[in-house]
Amino acid sequence: MDFKKWMTENTKNIDSQLNQYLPEKNAKQIDLYKSMRYSLLSSGKRIRPLLTIASYELYRQDTRLVMPFACALEMVHAYSLIHDDLPAMDNDALRRGKPTNHIVFGEAMAILAGDALLNKAFETVLNFSDSSIAPEQKLQCMQLLASASGSEGMIGGQVVDMFVNEKTQSELEYRHRLKTGALIISACQIGATLGGATHHELNLLTDFAQYLGLAFQIKDDILDCTANEEELGKPINSDQKNDKLTYVSLLGLEESENLLNEYTKKAVRSLHYFGSRGNRLNEIALYLLERKK
Repeated sequence: MDFKKWMTENTKNIDSQLNQYLPEKNAKQIDLYKSMRYSLLSSGKRIRPLLTIASYELYRQDTRLVMPFACALEMVHAYSLIHDDLPAMDNDALRRGKPTNHIVFGEAMAILAGDALLNKAFETVLNFSDSSIAPEQKLQCMQLLASASGSEGMIGGQVVDMFVNEKTQSELEYRHRLKTGALIISACQIGATLGGATHHELNLLTDFAQYLGLAFQIKDDILDCTANEEELGKPINSDQKNDKLTYVSLLGLEESENLLNEYTKKAVRSLHYFGSRGNRLNEIALYLLERKK
């Protein structure tokens, strides 16, 4: 199957599963479900679940087994976007071409919807049971997801982003290894763990994901300066307006593009051990290099 078809089919499957995991409910807290679904089911790239699936497919092809974990990662990502957009954080009014969650539902509901999506991620994994997945595998994957989401991962990176004012490349990379990279790393680690990867293979995939996460963030910084708002689906030049440290503000556009290419090449080289089995992950890396949003 060519990459475009693989990506389209898996994205449709992810969206369908997310809809099933978080159905509409006519309960007293109906507005909470509406708020959660508004952000979770919007038209995202689904990169984290796709990486989970591609890493799993290095070993096995039955994606039914990996889907709950892939969807849990997307729930955590969706929650982080809701909270990132709040006035107390980045104060953004547009996300994926639509008004942000707090603009539609109010700040209090947006906070609660984000909290609920984080909890829903772990409910989704805990409620899934299959004899093909050993209990220790499931526990390890949950630990990877929890660590990537917390103070040593995504939340820690957001804290550094907001409260540490050290304008150096090392600080910038530290921030994004946590804020952006941690979930991308856990996506690859979870997929490979469920597939039965060896310790050596997990280390190689971690290297791949670390470089990919940095490349992903550099590309975001470049697009914030070069894309148009309609194409990007969110305000452009927002980092500059908020006086935020980015790769472009620190290194300039040309050097940022050079670094983007360098990290993408390093990510791809990390896959050489897997031979043709690693082609799908390689295709994702190249897709992210060329993306327009």
